[in-house]
Parts: sequence; C-alpha cells; structure tokens
Amino acid sequence: MNEEILEKLKTVVYPGFKKSVVDFGFVKATDPKIVLEIVSNKPEVADKLRADITALNLNRELEIRTPHIEEEKSNSRSGQNIAPQIKNFVMISSGKGGVGKSTTTLNLAISLAKMGKKVGLLDADIYGPNVPRMLGEENTQPSVVGKQIKPIGTHGIEMMSMGVLIEAGQGLMWRGAMIMSAIKQLLNEVAWSDLDVLFLDMPPGTGDAQITLAQSVPVTAGVCVTTPQTVALDDSARAMDMFEKLHIPVAGIVENMSGFICPCCGKEYDIFGKDGAQSLATGYNCEVIAQIPIEPAIRIGGDAGRPVSFYAPDSVSAKRYAQAAAKLWEKIEQINANGGADNSAIQPTMK
Repeated sequence: MNEEILEKLKTVVYPGFKKSVVDFGFVKATDPKIVLEIVSNKPEVADKLRADITALNLNRELEIRTPHIEEEKSNSRSGQNIAPQIKNFVMISSGKGGVGKSTTTLNLAISLAKMGKKVGLLDADIYGPNVPRMLGEENTQPSVVGKQIKPIGTHGIEMMSMGVLIEAGQGLMWRGAMIMSAIKQLLNEVAWSDLDVLFLDMPPGTGDAQITLAQSVPVTAGVCVTTPQTVALDDSARAMDMFEKLHIPVAGIVENMSGFICPCCGKEYDIFGKDGAQSLATGYNCEVIAQIPIEPAIRIGGDAGRPVSFYAPDSVSAKRYAQAAAKLWEKIEQINANGGADNSAIQPTMK
C-alpha cells in the first residue's frame, strides 16, 4: 500500500469513534484506487467517510464496501446472524475489570442449564480468558470435527475460550481488527449445538469486541455486572449506555460483593455497602436481578475449577444465581414475545 496515502487516511476518523479507518483495519487497498471495507451498512456512515476522504484530494478513485445483509433464513431477529442455530445470545459486560463478570457468567450459565435449557458459554474476553480455569478445563484440548472446533462439554454446558486455543500464559497484543476477526471465528468456526442460550463473557469496557458481536449476531439481552462502590458504578453506567447505543435490551444488573457472609456464623455484613446498583437500575429502567455476597465458596470454587452453582447448590450464592437465571430466562421470553432484539445495521456512537 502507498504509505503516504495511508498516513493521510489516518486523519479520517470512523464516525462515532476516536480511531481512524486505518487503525480499524478498514483500508484494504490504496492503488490503483482506495478501497474501504466498513462494518456498518448505514448510508450516512459511508457518506461521511466519502466526504472526509474526498476532502484530502488524494487523486484516487474511492470504493466503500459495506456488509451485505442476507434475507433471514433462521429465527434470528436482526439482519445478520453468523450462528443461526443458537436461539438467544446474552452479553455479559462490565464497565471495569475485577467485578466478577466471568464468575457471574459461568454461574448463570450453569444455573440455566440446571433448569433444563441447552446452554453454551463463549469466553470472548480475548485478553483475560479465565473461564477455562474457573471450570477446571485449563488443560483440556478441544477436538476438531471437520473444519470446525468442537466446544468443550463441562458442567452441563458447552464452552469455548481463547484460553484453550493459545499457550498458557501467552499475552495477546492484538489491535481492533484482529479482535474482530477472533470474535467472529469463535462464533462461526466452533460447532455449537442448537442452543437455547449462548452466554457471551465480554472483555471489560465498551470496545471492539462488543461492537463486533452486536453486528455479528442478534444479541437478545445484556446483563451488566458491577459492585456497590461508586467508582464501579460510574464505569457500569458506561456499560449500560453501550447496551442502549447497540440497541441491546437490558435484562438486569448483577451486584457482586454485595455483603460478606461470615464463614463462622453465617451472618451477612455490608462491608462494601449495598444496593448501590439500584440507582443505576432505576436510571436505565431495569432491575437488579441478583445481589451476590462475598462468600468463601465462590473464591475457592473459582480457583479450583469447582463453580459454586454446581458443587455448592445449597450455598447462599448458588441460590441467588439460580434466582437470577430464572429472572433472566423470564426476561428473554418477554423480549422474544415482543418481537425480539433488533441490533442490525448498528451505527455505534461510543467512544
């Protein structure tokens, strides 16, 4: 590619973002013409890019390629679904790391499977894939069936993670385009069964992975995970805003570290505060579907690959996860009864 033209194209910011079309990897050619492949089929996005690039006077013909939306051939509700055998997708997100997002995801998945649903879990946290260890599968090697990878069956669910596909301890220094590609491969190159629900354990924040998923499959609902502290709630508000901008219905909020259960007396103490997530839920017209306390069984189970919902079903936390899973399924049914989610042809506006 022409390096001089690429440098000039770095000044062209993708609408709604702070990154350029070059940073996103959308520039596919510069000679003999400039070719852009973008992820939105909104005409106004292409028009804005065309105007900005034309203003640079690069003396090149410009071609902007947009996604081709095929006619619906499945039960999906949006214009695109690269995993049509899956009935519902639930995105679990948080505004920041360390709030128990992965713990929440796998315990909700196991709880829903115990209700008789066919459930899968995609660990889409590319930079910190902890789900394999938390399920005791960090040394399990997935098998290949034909041209697809077979998901790992564990604790009554199907699971796939970048953590079982790369060498242990290997750091991934990937930019946006590589993350987008990896997310799509984990969706359509894994032989997922005909699932009732696929849980998507997202990286912290509101970045490339979330946008790619929302544009690749019809996300039925989102769940935000937070802790009671004000700092965590501030970041969680950004995650809730992301759901809104991606047109993803919010099924509810899970408040982790909501009290501490003393292992000696069983009494619950509000050491980090409590009910902080309620104001967030009120502001976004949803509910807190679970308040999960700090309970030794959760930490021990996570480190040992023995999830509390599977191995300690009588614990306080397991019972609350079960209640949250029931509320989540009820919300999924309500969303589908009202026509389902429609996050097709998204024009993101997050920063």
